[in-house]
Formats: sequence, structure tokens, C-alpha cells
Amino acid sequence: MTPKQHAERRTRIGGSDAGKIVDGLWHELWLEKTGRSEPADLSWVLPVQIGVVTEPLNIAFFEHATGYCVFAQGSIYRHPDYRFIGATLDGLALIADAPAVVQCKHVSAFAKIDEVERRYFPQVMHECLVTGASLGFLSVLIGTQRHEIIECRRDSAYVARLLELERAFWSYVDRDIPPPDQQALPVPPKPEQWRVVDFAGSNSWATAATDWLAHHTAAKAFNQAEKALKALIEPDVGKAFGGGITATRNKAGAITIRAAT
Repeated sequence: MTPKQHAERRTRIGGSDAGKIVDGLWHELWLEKTGRSEPADLSWVLPVQIGVVTEPLNIAFFEHATGYCVFAQGSIYRHPDYRFIGATLDGLALIADAPAVVQCKHVSAFAKIDEVERRYFPQVMHECLVTGASLGFLSVLIGTQRHEIIECRRDSAYVARLLELERAFWSYVDRDIPPPDQQALPVPPKPEQWRVVDFAGSNSWATAATDWLAHHTAAKAFNQAEKALKALIEPDVGKAFGGGITATRNKAGAITIRAAT
């Protein structure tokens, strides 16, 4: 990052900082935020830079797998009440008219998916705190072998505690007093058994279920048609149109099809 970007990051707690806060590494982070130490130079750390250059590809795979369009890539969001809490987003997806966080990661081919989720859960919850989202996704490229998507639902108790810790940490930055390291905040365990819920009396469920049944066949036909259209576009074609639609290819090679305007 540029010196200006480093200076901007010192004005807020970002998503990657959330991991240090919940791990209890407050003094190390305080040194960075008060300008007493510089963050590690990751310019030539190969795994980090591979994650940077593969982010557009990661997003393209997420969009292809889910059908959701990712937006707000690289946007800086601030918490509406606490301006020292912010995040530079990999992206957001609009699901049922509500934003969901999309966090891209590239990990070793030997990484275990459960460990990846535990490691980055605090960052996703931090971005949910900043954006107000109730849902987040980890979009993970595992080596060069496979792509996994991990759904992270907002845990209200965890997010409330995370906010308390971030406010407490920043008070040391404001007062320019070195903080002691803290006990780690563990990631909440997943339920050992899944509950069974009867939504027969829910009007919202009934409405959505009716829409799902009405459009399921059409959605399947839509996906098949989209795949057929993309298969017709040769690798050196950046834009194709006809029949009322336009297909464009982005820099990562992913094709997006929209109605012609």
C-alpha cells in the first residue's frame, strides 16, 4: 500500500485488525495504530500477493456458483456510530434485498476448511458489524484444486462482544496509553445437532415458497440457457450481442450477460 493508504488505515479498525483484537494481541496493534511501528511489508509475501491477484477470479467463481452479482468491491465503509470502525470490502452481494458480505481468500492446498472458517470468521463478523449485514460468505480458493463457499451467519452475541472489544481497544489509541494484551475471544461453536423447524404458520415462508415453486423450472431453464450462451462465446471475444441480450467479458475472463438497453 501507499504511505497515504497506510496513514488512512491507522485512523480505523479494519477487518484484518479484528483478528488481532479477538486474539488478544492489543499491544501489537496499538503500536501500529499510534504510528510507533509499521505493519509488516507484504509486498513480496507470495501467498498474500497471490490472494490479491486472484481476487477477481475468486469473485467470478463466487458469482458463477451462486448466481449473485458482487458489487462495492474495494469500497471503504465506516460504522454509522463509530467512525473508527471500518472496512475495505472485497464485495457485497444483494440477497433478498439485503446486503451480504463477500470475503475472498486464497489458502494452501493443504488447508482444512474448518480451520479457514475459524481463522477468518472474526473478519466476516467485523464487516457485518460495519455494513449491517446479517449474512457473510467466505469465498475460498484452495490451492489450485477447488473453490469452496462458507456461509457465515451473523452471531448477534459475538458481534456485540466484538463491538465492545473494539471500542475498548480504541480508547487506548485515543488516550495514547499502551493496552495490555487480552484473553482471546473464541469463535462460537457450530450447533452439534440441527434443529427442525415447522414454518407452516409463517406467511413470509408461504409467500417465498410459492414464488420458489412458481419460478423453479424457469430458473433451471435460465441457467441452462446462460451456460449455452457462454459456451458459444469464443475465448478471444470480449463482447457479443444479439436477440435482445449483450454478453461482456471482464479482465478475469468471466462473462456477464444482461438484457440489451
